Amino acid sequence: MNKKVSFITVNFNGKEQTADMIRSIMMNVRSCQWEVIVVDNGSSIDEAKLLKETFPQITCIRSEQNLGFAGGNNLALEHACGDYLFFINNDTEILEDKVHLLCKALDEHPQAAMVCPKICFFDSKDTIQYAGYTPMKGFRMKNGMVGYGCKDDGTFDKAGFTAFPHGAAMMVRRAALEDVGPMPEVYFLYYEELDWTMMFARKGWKIYFEPACTIYHKDSMTTKRFGPVFTYYMTRSRLIFARRNLSGMQRWLSIRFTRYVASGKSFIVNLLHKRGDSALAVIRANIDYIKMRNRKEI
Repeated sequence: MNKKVSFITVNFNGKEQTADMIRSIMMNVRSCQWEVIVVDNGSSIDEAKLLKETFPQITCIRSEQNLGFAGGNNLALEHACGDYLFFINNDTEILEDKVHLLCKALDEHPQAAMVCPKICFFDSKDTIQYAGYTPMKGFRMKNGMVGYGCKDDGTFDKAGFTAFPHGAAMMVRRAALEDVGPMPEVYFLYYEELDWTMMFARKGWKIYFEPACTIYHKDSMTTKRFGPVFTYYMTRSRLIFARRNLSGMQRWLSIRFTRYVASGKSFIVNLLHKRGDSALAVIRANIDYIKMRNRKEI
């Protein structure tokens, strides 16, 4: 195939994982032209320099400060030459030569702004993490990943349009990105790809799921995500998403539910489990959301 894929990944104090991801591309992606762009997002040392020394054929960009998930990815855009931009986490690996099937899916579905592969857990390769997303419903904004935790036995191998992408691996059509613009940087962490999906949807674009290609993610099913950083950004980003993407009574209810019910529950549960830092993170997230709202940053 003649079209080129730009692999874009963000590194933060994780050069060994990033190096493993790059090697997996070099060893297994042969059916399409590609380039690799790494953004070192404020690592404590200049890991861009170290990665460039190991892989002289890749493009490495150093940011002295951590720009967040969206900011780091967006920094790579002016350096990317590909027809398709494959935003891929540095803690993933590609073990088969099937990335070209994602390109084919975009070629065959011109209304698709992006396509996501099936994602399985690296440490449990027959277990699915992502096979699409269910739609977000109601003021609680409830949705979920299709197939999460299920065995990869073919049950979830039906390609088709899905509600949302997974930020660990999403290939974007350049023309769609130029139409809509880059990922919103207001979040710093979490909900960026969901908000981006809404931006695409408002322009008539869709998200496609292609299970013929599988990416393996070094994300543990049993990781306890109760730390203060996770709690802070997940709480704040949920509020930002509701304000930016909902309207009318649904937005009013969603913001108040998140601030008073969901946040209150999170605060109490963290206190009961003696996670004082995480309980305080809930309060800080709500306060900072209000500040951002008042400054008209969202």
